Amino acid sequence: MMKHLISALFLSCNLACLAAQEITIIPKPVEMHQGKGYFQLNPQTIITYQTTLRPQAEYLQEVIAASTGWDLKITEGKPVSGSIHLAQNTSSGQAEAYNLVVKPECIHIEGTDAGGVFYGIQTLLQLFPSEIYSATRQKNVQWEAPAITISDAPSHPWRGMMLDVARYFYDKDFVKKYIDMMAMYKMNKLQFHLIDDSGWRLEIKKYPKLTEIGAWAGKDQNRLGGYYTQEDIKEIIAYAKVRNVEIIPEIEFPAHMLSAVAAYPWLSCKGEPREVPSQHFISRDLLCVGKESSYQFLQDVLDETVNLFPSHYINIGGDEAVYDNWETCPKCQQVMKDNGLTKASDLQGYLTNQVLHMMKEKDRTVIGWEEIIQRGKLDDQVVALFWHNEKDTIQAVEHNHLAILTPATHAYLDFPESKTPGEVKAATWMPPISVEKSYSLNAKDYAPGSHVLGVQGCFWSDQFIHGTILQEITPLNENRSENYAEYLTFPRLLALAEVGWTKQNLREYNDFAQRLKYHYARLDQKGCNYRVPEPTIVSMKESDNGDITFTLTESVAGAPIRYTTDGNYPTIHSPLYTSPVKVESKNDFRAMTVVSNRHYSLPIYFANDYSQYKEFGQFTDEWRPTVVLANQIAPWKIDATGKIAGNGTYEVTFIQTSGDNNLQIQSMKVLKRDELLDNQEQAQTVTREKKVTFRFQINSFEAGTPFYLEPQMAGQGGNDTKGLVFIRKITE
Repeated sequence: MMKHLISALFLSCNLACLAAQEITIIPKPVEMHQGKGYFQLNPQTIITYQTTLRPQAEYLQEVIAASTGWDLKITEGKPVSGSIHLAQNTSSGQAEAYNLVVKPECIHIEGTDAGGVFYGIQTLLQLFPSEIYSATRQKNVQWEAPAITISDAPSHPWRGMMLDVARYFYDKDFVKKYIDMMAMYKMNKLQFHLIDDSGWRLEIKKYPKLTEIGAWAGKDQNRLGGYYTQEDIKEIIAYAKVRNVEIIPEIEFPAHMLSAVAAYPWLSCKGEPREVPSQHFISRDLLCVGKESSYQFLQDVLDETVNLFPSHYINIGGDEAVYDNWETCPKCQQVMKDNGLTKASDLQGYLTNQVLHMMKEKDRTVIGWEEIIQRGKLDDQVVALFWHNEKDTIQAVEHNHLAILTPATHAYLDFPESKTPGEVKAATWMPPISVEKSYSLNAKDYAPGSHVLGVQGCFWSDQFIHGTILQEITPLNENRSENYAEYLTFPRLLALAEVGWTKQNLREYNDFAQRLKYHYARLDQKGCNYRVPEPTIVSMKESDNGDITFTLTESVAGAPIRYTTDGNYPTIHSPLYTSPVKVESKNDFRAMTVVSNRHYSLPIYFANDYSQYKEFGQFTDEWRPTVVLANQIAPWKIDATGKIAGNGTYEVTFIQTSGDNNLQIQSMKVLKRDELLDNQEQAQTVTREKKVTFRFQINSFEAGTPFYLEPQMAGQGGNDTKGLVFIRKITE
């Protein structure tokens, strides 16, 4: 027994040593050469720095002090033996580039600028044990970094995230944490989505009602909201500056500004009273372009914003405007006539040009969603965020505008990672986005003259105002909204970070996934609530008699795998996976990753195979006897969100798969939230031999808005009937 115990301990030690020596840096550097030996961090280590780099030295000192308990001495001057030296050499390469040299006797970080030095620090921290990120002192840790030489630089100047604080307010401490997590992975731009229909989050001193009224929704105990004072903003900007993150304010118009209209109704065409919504929708109230007061409002708001934010950029939003009110507003129509505009959408280009001239005087570059370059000819170059499709950037090239890739298909982190039952409530108007899908974003390397500046992820918060399930519970001091935001952001932020930083020829998903295994421990130490990945299936081998043998491997380094073989969800007490498992059917097997007793993954899930029905479109729902009444017409509500994904003509098909009773459908409604879009009153009967199809048109699609089908139906002679519902889009 003692012999086996010693062997096991020896194996465990070897595995630990191998893990410690493995270089798992994210984003992957341009060039690395590993040396011999280790640098040993100790209480006598000194941080030395060149003039102007004191903020970066203090940052490193603070990180090390929190986890080790050692308050290392920092001093301006030349490197000495046993020191970590920070230096800057502006002639050594491109912006944000750095060289890191770790030797047993010292560490040297040299950047072309302060940002490069900061990124060299981030790479150095990833060489130490994961406990280096802890906010509390960690004992019995060997604070060693392997000897290595790294030369690194970003492939794109723009590596961003968009944080939506307008639809759901996050306090400044969470915003700082989000910035910290971005900086940890060398992301350098934060688009601060401060304004939307459901909230105005920025204090504007000339218009106090914007935050007195526009920052709050609901009443009494249901009141939600908040805003940042200008002092809060200064504090956030200072925090971000040290971490090389540029904060870019987004002041959204002409749409998505109902919160401003609620505060000052005269901003809209109709001037009617409005309330800040507590449920998500896209308001049709636009900023009236026919009133001089509208332009004065914009000038005043943008002046205060620009004076507050040092960024060279100002984001004006500009997406998803519905022009109904402009088409009927006499003042807006007069602007069209005076300027020779032929359609209401051209007014948006006219408005954008007015703002371009305002911002040119302030030496600011205008950014907006891709719609701003699609609504009339612009007088100057802008930067467009392409959220529909990365291939649409050709529009920017044709009109000499710049572009940032943020396609909803890859970079919208409010979509879930999978369709696995049990996933958190999330957006459904697009398919799930896995880590691999995010990593596959096709970002070609940047070069001088490139029109595409880089990539950006987007985290939208509108899910919080589809209901109350994700709201805070103040008396319990719950922070479920922050946990939710982190769950959806991580680990996909790491994938987008590498896409933005690492050159295209060095990016390979399997290599990234292998390195990612070791970063969950770092996220744990940072107190970040990431989505735990399911175990990785290495192989599924089917025997001659139909049995299937599963071979798994860990997706989180060191985290055990628990499994079941009876089709039930595993728990933290289920059998521990140690070797391949044989089952009669793949659906009998479930396995999950267990990071801790309170943090584990969803189980491996095998969706039903509907490939034989692919001609009918996407599987949407199935009916069973429990939703069918015998001989009594009753409604059945089908969630078609995500299956209805844009304007166009759709077909919904009902296919009976089993049962002795037919399904009679009396009529079918199509709903956008609670708005009736169509009601087809044509009685049809679904049988085993006869499929039933309804066709309908969608002309008012809104991203993020739920869509439903509601057939009125009954079982003929009984409710013994089962079947499938499919939706397909047949025309745009």
